[in-house]
Amino acid sequence: MPTTSSSPGLCSWTIMGCSVRLLQLLSTGVASSLVASVGTQRVGVDNWFMFFWCFCYIVTLLIIIVEYSKLRFHFSSHWYNFPINYACYAALFCFSTSIISATTYVPFLPQGTTRNHAITATAFSCIAAVAYGTEFVWTWVGHRPRRIITYVHTVHGLLKLLENFVACIIFAFISNTSLYQHQPALVWCVAVYSTCFILGTLAILLGLVYCDSWLPIRFPISQLGLTLFSVLLYISALLLWPLYQFNEDLGGQSQRSSDMTCRDEFTTYVCNWDQRLAVAVLTAVNLLLYVADLVITSCLVSDRLHPQAPVSLYLWSYYIV
Repeated sequence: MPTTSSSPGLCSWTIMGCSVRLLQLLSTGVASSLVASVGTQRVGVDNWFMFFWCFCYIVTLLIIIVEYSKLRFHFSSHWYNFPINYACYAALFCFSTSIISATTYVPFLPQGTTRNHAITATAFSCIAAVAYGTEFVWTWVGHRPRRIITYVHTVHGLLKLLENFVACIIFAFISNTSLYQHQPALVWCVAVYSTCFILGTLAILLGLVYCDSWLPIRFPISQLGLTLFSVLLYISALLLWPLYQFNEDLGGQSQRSSDMTCRDEFTTYVCNWDQRLAVAVLTAVNLLLYVADLVITSCLVSDRLHPQAPVSLYLWSYYIV
């Protein structure tokens, strides 16, 4: 558990943390303000960009208030787990937002104020990603000498973060409801993404507060069941989404050129066919993450059920040291 004793490392982190969080606040605030000032968000994906930046700004502001007003002492000893996990999430969100915006949105904007504001917002998003990444790495390195194990220090925790991160990117693409509303099977896929995201969020929250006692069975065993359930759901989504999106016999479009929104004269952003393909690829990526998570969790459960197993197996399957 963390201690409250001071040290050079902790003092330097106080200065470093204040500077980095102010940079996070500034960069996400400027990015969201620039986009909002000219109303450049014209499609679903860009609305999600705006949401990510505003969300990061608000949560960072709350963390600053809690940290520097000493309210954190009222949130129990598990508070230190929250900022590092949030920094990991925010770094991934801002980085992906910067890449997607720079490659699929900014190049299609006409020259002028709107394009300049979008470019500047993307640049500040990159700065925010670096700032959040710096906090994550700095906090991680700072915790290791004091032997503090946070949830994000575990393989299982990192996989859960990545699974939910990929799911958020999927949500950005399926915010275009015309991709799936016409087929019940595709609506099922959206339900799969939502259900697994909720289960992953629940797993992260339980991991953050170490609440094994809240569950009817041990935490790792519960995680094994939830992960297996998520794997089965994602397998169904991986089969149904490409089948109904790209099979012409089932109403799909096998060629990009057959999509009216992908014709040159109408292409001012990522067209519907591109979004369908992106969701299919991300579904496969997330399924691989869930399978890896299932293997890791199985090793952990096996170690819990067979205490005579080598300690190195437990460390490999659960902790990153």
